[in-house]
Amino acid sequence: MRQLKISKSITNRDTASLDKYLQEIGKVPLISAEEEVQLAQRIKAGDQAALEKLTKANLRFVVSVAKQYQNQGLSLPDLINEGNLGLIKAARRFDETRGF
Repeated sequence: MRQLKISKSITNRDTASLDKYLQEIGKVPLISAEEEVQLAQRIKAGDQAALEKLTKANLRFVVSVAKQYQNQGLSLPDLINEGNLGLIKAARRFDETRGF
């Protein structure tokens, strides 16, 4: 999995809280495809810690997608919040047997 970089030139950081959030998610380690499969299996078994780890590992992806929809009526923090909710739903429904 490639690493996504969040740079100041692309991201419009209106608030200090958004700036802090972007710094914090940048510290979360990425996971491998094999680790994603293991986490998905644990999530199906009801492991909340696995759900949290899979979700946190993909927060950068949410930001990268949210940036693409910026300046279309919603603020970047709102887009990120909605994306994070969608990520949690997707992590619960993720079927590791279907491949990537």
